[in-house]
Amino acid sequence: MAFAARVLGALTRAAAALSAAGVLVSLVLIAWAVVMRYALNRPPAWVDDAVGFLLVGIVMLAAAQVQRRGEHIGVDLLASRLSARARRWVDAWAALAALAAALVLVVNGWQTAIFSRSLGIVAEGNVEIPVFWVQLLLPLGGAVMALVALESLARLAAGEPPAEAPPSIAERPE
Repeated sequence: MAFAARVLGALTRAAAALSAAGVLVSLVLIAWAVVMRYALNRPPAWVDDAVGFLLVGIVMLAAAQVQRRGEHIGVDLLASRLSARARRWVDAWAALAALAAALVLVVNGWQTAIFSRSLGIVAEGNVEIPVFWVQLLLPLGGAVMALVALESLARLAAGEPPAEAPPSIAERPE
């Protein structure tokens, strides 16, 4: 399990790094577009479309790392009052829900991307790229999220904290 955790950790960190790079590229593009629009009166029409595509990648690539750290949205007010055993059950249900959502992303995202590719659908607007390239981010992100959810379930079964939990989660009293 340790080797799989290291591999999955490297994979999720690489995906998060790509996501962070996407945020930086978006920031630069938006700043450049603002300068071009207001200082030079020559707005680049394609920037909004490109940033929208980047946003899909940012979300899909970062979601697994956030899940792996145990930082997805949760109701800490309720969970913090539960016993250790009840918390493990709640965490298991959360991991199962994440796994189900990830599998939906993988299956439906793949089918949608293949359908778009078979029809040759191209994005409307100023950036006319094949839509399936952006849609492939859904099954890719979903697959990584599914692996993280499976790892979470295995860790819960072994009584371990989330893989990369912040100290406040990993060291909470039983």
